Amino acid sequence: MDADVVIVGGGFAGLSAAQRAAELGLRALVLEQGAQADYACNSRVTGGIVHFAREGMMEPTAVLVDKAMQMTGGELNRELLAAMAGEARRCIEWLRAQGMKFVRIGPQLHYEWVLAPVRVARPGLEASGWKGRAGDTLLRLLTANFTRRGGQLLLDSRVTGLVFEDGRCIGVEATTQGRPTQYRAPAVVMADGGFQADDELVRRFISPHPEKLLRRNAGSGRGDALKMMEHAGARLVGTKYFYGHLHSRDALNNASLWPYPALDSLAVAGIVVNGRGERFADEGLGGVYLANAIAWSEDPLDTWVIFDEDIWRGPGKGELFFIAANSRLVDAKGTIFKADTLEALESAAGFPSGRLRASVDAHNAALAAGQTGAMQPPRSSGVNRPIAIRSKPFYAVPMCAGLTFTMGGAAVDSGLRVLKGDNSPIPGLYAVGKSLGGLEGGAPAGYVGGISLPVITGLRAAEAIAQANGKVA
Repeated sequence: MDADVVIVGGGFAGLSAAQRAAELGLRALVLEQGAQADYACNSRVTGGIVHFAREGMMEPTAVLVDKAMQMTGGELNRELLAAMAGEARRCIEWLRAQGMKFVRIGPQLHYEWVLAPVRVARPGLEASGWKGRAGDTLLRLLTANFTRRGGQLLLDSRVTGLVFEDGRCIGVEATTQGRPTQYRAPAVVMADGGFQADDELVRRFISPHPEKLLRRNAGSGRGDALKMMEHAGARLVGTKYFYGHLHSRDALNNASLWPYPALDSLAVAGIVVNGRGERFADEGLGGVYLANAIAWSEDPLDTWVIFDEDIWRGPGKGELFFIAANSRLVDAKGTIFKADTLEALESAAGFPSGRLRASVDAHNAALAAGQTGAMQPPRSSGVNRPIAIRSKPFYAVPMCAGLTFTMGGAAVDSGLRVLKGDNSPIPGLYAVGKSLGGLEGGAPAGYVGGISLPVITGLRAAEAIAQANGKVA
């Protein structure tokens, strides 16, 4: 055997699994498709906010589980979520032991643990925004610590298949620096970061029009792990859902409009409509849900956010950490229609006469009566409270959905073993980070944790493999 464990992917999940395996005395090999030392991946360019279900990482497990279940509509496996939530505090402690530093950037609990130095929140993915900061810093720390313990990171290595013997996964086939190669180990960990950059998979699971979605990501998540695991008989879960934000439609052709500013704050305060001026989704469920709802719609580019001057000068300026829509949307020359009456706004933006006015009136009336839940579709008013649209001028901004990373993947047990359709494990095969499903999503497209889950699942997989190898975890 070439190693005790082969890990596919060098993001947070893969390198956390590798470093923990090395700490436990295992010989770990990481195969990363990127060819450069600062290879592109979502982990490298992340904003670096470490939370669990938008709660603090030091909160009691029961609090974290209850919040995660609430965010995902109660549809997920509570026992599996509890196993991950129970590791939240240890996740921070372990990252600190690796040499990672944190800062707090806001009063909310989910802003308590942010990777330092903080990523510069600016449009585009130029290195000046992320190099030496946040995710890039953590990847470099994990790589240095892992290789110092004798681990090996092979760049320019794209895995193309799994190797099985007597029903057990015993390695992978890969192309390393252009040469077909086979790497063998009694355990294989899939950690390739999701399928957001693969049009075929996005079309199959998320939207019939992948070309109409803004790829708000590093372009490296091509779904290789998902394809290989499904071919091996894995049960897939949650593949309909993704994490993303709302953006000006112009972001599809204007790099200065993504990954910031996001239009989420405008959308959850105002209303989101289609080209007929009709609401089609629950704005109160938040920007991530709305991005999903737009992707699922008939035409993902037939979407608008409608708001007024109070919203523009309030929530429009209030984005914490992200670049606010007001005034960045104007500075970057994003399309904005503005008028002193709703009728004039309808005419300027091309809505059918009277339809937008009717939607705004219905919104205002339901809000005044305290009956937003009775609207069609309903409008939640918990965390994201609606605001009446009354103050001129009125605004309409054409939007698109920004796809950052997918939430679904292979079903796993609490030891991160990949499960078949009958819920039996596939021997020797594990999935971590965005290669697995079942920890995020549900009907509200609940986002549980973009950095905490990859690290936690990486740690737990390494420890399960160590135990199977007779090591003490």
